[in-house]
Amino acid sequence: MGRSYIVDEAVAKYLGGLQADPGSCSTGLLAGQSSPQREFVVLAMQTPHRESEGQLKSSRGGSQLDDIDVEWVTEHARQVSRMLPGGLCILGLFLVTPPELSKDAQNTLKRLIFAMDKCIGKGRLWELTEEDVTDRVTLHICSKTKKTVCKTLDVKDPKSSAKPADWKYQTDVSSSWPMLTCSVEVDLPIPLTGSSDNTDKCMKDGLRRWAKQIEAGNCLISGRQALDDSELISGQKKNIKTTHRQTLPARILVSDEQPELDERCSALVQLCSGSIRVRGVVHCRAYIHNNKPKAKHAAQAIKRDIINTVSSRVEMFLEDLLISEGSHKGLCTGQQALPRRVFAPMPFSGLSVCDYMFPDESTADVAERLKEMLDWETPEEDIDISLEKNQLFSPELEIIDGHDSSKHVISEEVENSKIHKAPHYYTGVAVAATIALLATATSLLYFSE
Repeated sequence: MGRSYIVDEAVAKYLGGLQADPGSCSTGLLAGQSSPQREFVVLAMQTPHRESEGQLKSSRGGSQLDDIDVEWVTEHARQVSRMLPGGLCILGLFLVTPPELSKDAQNTLKRLIFAMDKCIGKGRLWELTEEDVTDRVTLHICSKTKKTVCKTLDVKDPKSSAKPADWKYQTDVSSSWPMLTCSVEVDLPIPLTGSSDNTDKCMKDGLRRWAKQIEAGNCLISGRQALDDSELISGQKKNIKTTHRQTLPARILVSDEQPELDERCSALVQLCSGSIRVRGVVHCRAYIHNNKPKAKHAAQAIKRDIINTVSSRVEMFLEDLLISEGSHKGLCTGQQALPRRVFAPMPFSGLSVCDYMFPDESTADVAERLKEMLDWETPEEDIDISLEKNQLFSPELEIIDGHDSSKHVISEEVENSKIHKAPHYYTGVAVAATIALLATATSLLYFSE
């Protein structure tokens, strides 16, 4: 028998209520939490209709399966993955077809699942571990009989074949999952080298270096260090389900220790056309299943949420700039507000999803996006905008112009060192400018709620 999928009854009700036009196909996402033992599916959402979808279908011939817009399905998955807090991820896809298309459904699902995983993986800054599950679930549903076929594909192997999986429904799957929370103060300078067209690459490189620091940091949960194999909640009695959700405060500590004497260190001096500083306080949260959770898995979930929420905001800022101005050449010096993170409750589960609200947006805009992306109605009063409301600490970008060719940036790399502090270099007259633009000299202060 393959992997087991524990599916919330709310997902079963949603899938059973999907309505499709006779003879047509529909796709959607399955989200939840992955663990080495089993998967937990707590959310399903149908792919929204594309405005030009009808025109595309009328211009194509052949099977309805050939008309599925792979690019649109993967873009939906990318957008939804931003809305999931730590511990939750896209687990796979479902496909609803009429009976006559059932034979070809698995080939279509395989094509979609590999495209989706590739799209999501492009924006990932944290490293996968050996314990990360690379199986993705595919669920085929017959629109007439409602019969389901559940299989998995290993996205690590493009030649992998589908394996049968166990799909079991259960009530209140996530109602008692512990929630980890923390607030993180970020102050991250990123040097811009080369032309303005190189902004994306510079931002990703700077964020990637910072992400490695977060991954290497020490995590405290409820004041205790999250050791590798220790239980997240010690002293918990077996076979007794808690009826409430525990909230566990977390802290991430990043050391500024000097590298060891035997470690190799190199310095690179580069011309700098300017710099961008990402700073502000961001709210982070993560959920962890209550099936004997390990502290290391909880620490990993909250660290990845920290990395995801910062990188998502920067990506959204650049995307918004590209849409509004047509190119990144329109970067203006000064302070630019990043979108704030807001949270909304997930129907029936008690978990939360998140969205990002720009200064010129309202909760009505958030509710509209939740409806489009997640396919459910959210009252505006249920959207929590309070966690990053303080304007003094709101996330922002500070863009510094550096047309003066005498300005340089020194970025140092330390091999075999997880945590390090930038060494001091004397560079003559330019020393003040170079130190101010150290690429990895990030000053991070973390404090728990």
